[in-house]
Amino acid sequence: MRAARMTDDHPHPLQKQENNVTGATIWLTGLPSSGKTTIAYALAERLSTEGLRTEVLDGDEIREFLSAGLGFTREDRHTNVQRIGFVAELLASHGVTVLVPVIAPYADSREAVRKRHAAASTPYLEVHVATPVEVCSERDVKGLYAKQAAGEISGLTGVDDPYEAPVSPDLRIESQHQSVQESAAALHALLTERGVL
Repeated sequence: MRAARMTDDHPHPLQKQENNVTGATIWLTGLPSSGKTTIAYALAERLSTEGLRTEVLDGDEIREFLSAGLGFTREDRHTNVQRIGFVAELLASHGVTVLVPVIAPYADSREAVRKRHAAASTPYLEVHVATPVEVCSERDVKGLYAKQAAGEISGLTGVDDPYEAPVSPDLRIESQHQSVQESAAALHALLTERGVL
């Protein structure tokens, strides 16, 4: 049996589809327990109800499945961020709105992801969830700050490992002053203003 030929009516599935569906990557950077993931999932739920194809690239899941074996040195963190950036751009280039709540502590790593998107003409927005470390340590969703204080772990971003906050993000969210839904609404407004939605 002959293999079916791809025609103009049936483009290769990996080609970008010219169907006016705009994808984008929205990278939410911030300290551990700043609220990045909670805000991302709240926005994803809203976007899904609006009929948009949406994915959340959760940092913990990426570490487990895509970046298993990487540590937390500067080089390994950079590699992890670049892998996530590659997957995000690939999805976004096919019309998916990709939310990436990942710390990405180093400015040069985030800039490399931005440049990858720019080179592919894929929309990219950087959001700084600028919750102060004092508030993050009180929330301590995963118990990381307590473990660091007890000397059980080291290299905690923003405490004993560097975090280079964005100088001019597309949006800065101070989650300690507003609810999750208000933060998600502010991000939704940004996407609307930038023509992503």
